Amino acid sequence: MLKQRVLTAIPMAGLFLAGAYWLPVAALAAIFLVIIALGAWEWAPMAGLTKLRSKILYVTLVVACAGALYRYAGDGQNFSRELVQPILGLTCLWWCFALLWVKSFPASSGLWDSRLGRSFMGVLILVPAWFAAVYLLKLEPRSAVMVALVLVVATADIGAYFTGKAFGRHALSPQVSPGKTWEGFWGGVLAVAVLAVVIWSLLPERLDHLSLVATVVVVLSTAFSSVLGDLTVSMVKRVGGVKDSSSMLPGHGGLLDRLDSLCAATPTFALGLVMVGF
Repeated sequence: MLKQRVLTAIPMAGLFLAGAYWLPVAALAAIFLVIIALGAWEWAPMAGLTKLRSKILYVTLVVACAGALYRYAGDGQNFSRELVQPILGLTCLWWCFALLWVKSFPASSGLWDSRLGRSFMGVLILVPAWFAAVYLLKLEPRSAVMVALVLVVATADIGAYFTGKAFGRHALSPQVSPGKTWEGFWGGVLAVAVLAVVIWSLLPERLDHLSLVATVVVVLSTAFSSVLGDLTVSMVKRVGGVKDSSSMLPGHGGLLDRLDSLCAATPTFALGLVMVGF
């Protein structure tokens, strides 16, 4: 399984890095929108929308909401800090509610376990993540910003996987994801903390105002959010009785199984950069 995951992840990472470096912002925004639409297609059955017409309408809704945010940003021409900060702040507030739901699951399912509730959750997970990603594409150097985001999420995941495999004894959230352990979680945190120091040491001179503490806070917050995104989607899948959102990616499951961490981490990372004056 691990070998298959690696063989799938390497070309995905290569395509992402190539796109982040060479493609124009508009093209990348469109590609990200297609990815979000595919994620919505996978989310629809998890929300209880199993008919073809319902799934198409749901994907249309998600794309329309993304388009509305794009219009809010002046068709992508006005991604100022003042404009994006309220959206990112509200998104992070939503993830705080998701944390409470994960912590109190399965009792919390009474608040969101309906077609409408799960459908609304999907919109809140997918659309702001796309908006935050497009904002990050506006920053310079955009390739380094996007690579840093993916590195943080990947490091948290890899650190947690190997630490948990070696030392895992205590379940992090047994009702949601029994395979994740506190030992793995703290192993991922340690790996990300080391990465934060490396990132800070490589910052260009124009970012000298960013302290090591600020860098560590942004990076660790992003890593924490990535874990929360994974657990939130796992919680919904558990209610729906499914292991993977689909079989689109060999060794990884569905697209959502790879997007879940990024969907929470991207708005947190973007808000962190806004707050520290990147």
